[in-house]
Amino acid sequence: MDFLQNHVEALIFCAPSPVKVSDIQACLSEMFGAEVPEEDIKGAIERIESKFSAEEFSFMLNKAAGGYQFLTKPAYQASIGILLKQQSKKRLSSAAMETLSIIAYKQPISKTEVENIRGVNCDYAVQKLMDKGLIEIKGKSDSVGRPMLYGTTLKFMEYFGINDLQELPIPKEFSQEVSVIGENIDLKDTETTTPPDGQA
Repeated sequence: MDFLQNHVEALIFCAPSPVKVSDIQACLSEMFGAEVPEEDIKGAIERIESKFSAEEFSFMLNKAAGGYQFLTKPAYQASIGILLKQQSKKRLSSAAMETLSIIAYKQPISKTEVENIRGVNCDYAVQKLMDKGLIEIKGKSDSVGRPMLYGTTLKFMEYFGINDLQELPIPKEFSQEVSVIGENIDLKDTETTTPPDGQA
């Protein structure tokens, strides 16, 4: 068993970004308590590269940014893409979903208006949705300060499997608006006390 090769392989595997030979050398020298020659490490890297070039492995050793990292092979890009898409859907937090729902139903809408509905700051949620391409800037409001107006994108419809915004379900929360939180409103009384048109 090639212990040096296994250690080098493990270090490259666990590194979050391409790891350089000098970093591998420093780590192994500290672990073994003796200087590990750079040539030995490079030799181990060559053997690792040769090992994972075989078709039986789904990933390979790649050199990038002056270091080494493991990457999946192009042949498996389709299945990995599906997994990443599924995971991306799961990563939408409840706050992001709530913000997205308000934008979808009320668009075009400003961030301030979204915050007024949610009652909390929406900077992070809006940025997250922008990063994912689910919402975009549709223009600017004519109100004071001319804030940005947000709306959903084509990717939003693809994401939720709809062809048109008209396919969105109509939630009861948006069917009527209550002006004062906690105020009990009798709809019948509202209808009878509302003045005729033009008599405000």
